[in-house]
Amino acid sequence: MPDDARTIDPEDFANLRHIGPSAAEVLEMLSHLGVSSEDELIRNALPTGFEDRKLLRIGDPLSERDTLNKLRETAARNRLCRSLIGEGFYGTATPSAILRNILENPSWYTAYTPYQSEISQGRLEVLLIFQTLVCDLTGLDVANASLLDEATACAEAMAMAFRCSKSDASKFFVDRNCHPQNIAVLKTRAEPLGIELRIGDPFAGSPYDGHFGAIFQYPGTFGDARDLSEPVGAVHDAGGLAVVSADPLALTLLKDPGAMGADIAVGSAQRFGVPLGFGGPHASFIASKEALKRELPGRLVGVSADSRGGRALRLALQTREQHIRRQRAKSNICTAQVLPAVMSALYAVFHGEEGLRAIASRVHSRAVRLRNSLRSAGFKVGPEAFFDTITVEAAESEGAIRERLDAASINLRLLPDHRFGISVDELVDEKTLLDLCAAFGAELLP
Repeated sequence: MPDDARTIDPEDFANLRHIGPSAAEVLEMLSHLGVSSEDELIRNALPTGFEDRKLLRIGDPLSERDTLNKLRETAARNRLCRSLIGEGFYGTATPSAILRNILENPSWYTAYTPYQSEISQGRLEVLLIFQTLVCDLTGLDVANASLLDEATACAEAMAMAFRCSKSDASKFFVDRNCHPQNIAVLKTRAEPLGIELRIGDPFAGSPYDGHFGAIFQYPGTFGDARDLSEPVGAVHDAGGLAVVSADPLALTLLKDPGAMGADIAVGSAQRFGVPLGFGGPHASFIASKEALKRELPGRLVGVSADSRGGRALRLALQTREQHIRRQRAKSNICTAQVLPAVMSALYAVFHGEEGLRAIASRVHSRAVRLRNSLRSAGFKVGPEAFFDTITVEAAESEGAIRERLDAASINLRLLPDHRFGISVDELVDEKTLLDLCAAFGAELLP
């Protein structure tokens, strides 16, 4: 027990579990720095113009219990809405077993973005499951143990294609139906690499001559679920590599990127049991054909043997991120998302192959019901082929619909030309469908 423990108010005694400097240690620090008090240290440290301490007044200190109560009161003022915006972010139901035993278990959640060599066999086992899951869904040969998020995974795939391509070209084609954040990060990453981006319609002829590769969204950001075999083939004919950014839940029902000839596939595993979390963090994935595996960024888990000849797991092909020699690195950002990848993998284990397909089928059937109901009310709804996302044109009634959506606490994607984007997810139930139809003045069809 610290020497000054008896001088602390009993109500704040629990705060002693937070390790910090004692009063004697603070005095020793101040003496070493040549200042007489903590206030003098702060005055010396802050830039000119911060002398007005009123800017820093946030009230009297509170005990931990009082702080938690104040946070609950503040949080209670938030307005909880159902967000059906999509763009790669979806509501998902985290199984209680994963919530309690993984997300709330420090044996698992302390592994976030570790730089040290990973030796925990249990964690490596689950990351190997994640890699196997990604390979099964994408139809490709090799996957790594997660990336940062979908947008940066798209940029990593572009850089990987740039390294692997046999073409001398510096142009990269971007499907205009990619999610906006994916396009934005691609633009940011392309500039320092000297890559010129061309954004266009992948089905408008064969615009890939002079390009080292192309990326396509599957399904597209506005819902289009089109077979990409034709544009992927055209990319190959032009000597480039094809990347597909795919929705993993849709891949349980739709043709996989490997079957369409894709060289690299990326995407977000968020909707596999990882709560939205205000946009992140969410594990993304990247997979490729066997021939490209040595250019994959991030960490790869491999099956090996221990000193006794037994089965053992280890990181394979050497670390791929932030190499001690910068020019040797496959990526210079922090690429691993361990906890979200573990949750996504165990979500798939929890539901199994048929369970995942059942969730995807429910999502699609509810999106079809919503599409049919809105069409019957006279709205123009697209696209014709979709998985979970539709767009609704509502020029004459847009204002009234917005008001009713606001009253029902539902967030939709607002698009140009008086259109709404609606993405159905795992949490959309009968009541949500009824509320959506009511907002559009439509009747929900069976």
